[in-house]
Amino acid sequence: MIRTLPLGLDDALKLTFEKIHPLATIRVELLDGLNLALAEDTLARVDSPSIDASLKDGYAVISSEVQGATHKCPVRLKLAGRVSAGDNQETRVAPGTAVRVLTGAKIPPGANAVVSEEYTTIEEDGVTICIDAEPGRNILPKGTDVAAGRIVAEKGRLVTPGLAGIMAAAGHKHVTVVRSPLVAIIATGNEVVAPGQPLPEGKLYASNMTTLGGWCRRYGMQVHLDVVKDEADEIYRVLGHQADTADAVVTSGGAWTSDRDLVAQVLERLGWQQAFHRIRIGPGKAVGFGLLKGKPVFILPGGPPSNLMGFLQIALPGLLKLAGHRWTGLPIANVRLAAELRGRYADWTQFRYGTLSKDDDVPTFHYIKAKSRLRSMAEAQAVVAIPEGQTVLPAGKIVAAQLLE
Repeated sequence: MIRTLPLGLDDALKLTFEKIHPLATIRVELLDGLNLALAEDTLARVDSPSIDASLKDGYAVISSEVQGATHKCPVRLKLAGRVSAGDNQETRVAPGTAVRVLTGAKIPPGANAVVSEEYTTIEEDGVTICIDAEPGRNILPKGTDVAAGRIVAEKGRLVTPGLAGIMAAAGHKHVTVVRSPLVAIIATGNEVVAPGQPLPEGKLYASNMTTLGGWCRRYGMQVHLDVVKDEADEIYRVLGHQADTADAVVTSGGAWTSDRDLVAQVLERLGWQQAFHRIRIGPGKAVGFGLLKGKPVFILPGGPPSNLMGFLQIALPGLLKLAGHRWTGLPIANVRLAAELRGRYADWTQFRYGTLSKDDDVPTFHYIKAKSRLRSMAEAQAVVAIPEGQTVLPAGKIVAAQLLE
């Protein structure tokens, strides 16, 4: 029997993205769209501001008339009127005059600069200017924040509070976004107990399931959690049901090929379309992916470091694609290695969990060697990859890291 080499990480991700398509779109009010991905480019309906507006409380002037003005050589102008934000009146600035303007007020016709009030003195019906002002000083031109017809936000971008604000300024009350996925996370194993239940001797709580659910919640996804014993018929029932009701399924445990690793066998009985099972990453090599009833299904190993790494490198990017995100990976930042990182296999991508310290212009990455797997994962702030073709990353080298916090 000829054994084929498992897929590399890049090929596995490519297959995953090819088979997953974003969910249906919904139209909601702006605030209800927070943390969801835009389903289309959004164009500004109006200019904002809709006028040339004053950035200061002060005086609208003709720039050339205050050229060279100083405290020792001030310029005196006649006060022609006053304009506040929202006023519709238009008081023209003629030669030799100035108009009092408040912040946000429309720049009067004829004026091309605003002198801030701290550089002025009021005298009966006039104002004395003690500083010059080049054309455009303290003026926010029409359409500076958003210009009608221009793209305000691109498809796939997450709606953040700041983005919601600028979309409102652009004339939008509603937004079209990709629906948030419901992800079913199924922990398998006779030794696994749901958190909160009594813990018999020899059992352990389903911490993997909770960690994965936390990651899904971080990205605004809905989560349904299940714990299932290593019984083929029960796994068959739960997997079939969740494939009907959820948008994606993630299994934790039972991913390998021993007598008690039943997940892949049950998925075959259910008729899933396997894309891959086992890839060249460590930890996390037993990760698998395919479609069941058209829904993405991710198989993850049960060992905590492998479980989380398989999720972060394969399942999370796939789920983010399902949710319509433009950026489907973890945030990336350059870090400097505090110590040498070594891997075992040149043809595998090998990952290391670590913490970060801000000692220099670039954060320093400290590889976690602690014996406790769960504590190491809980303390980890970043992940660094030793890429295929390399087994050593020297101390001091600046590399890209995936940020977990």
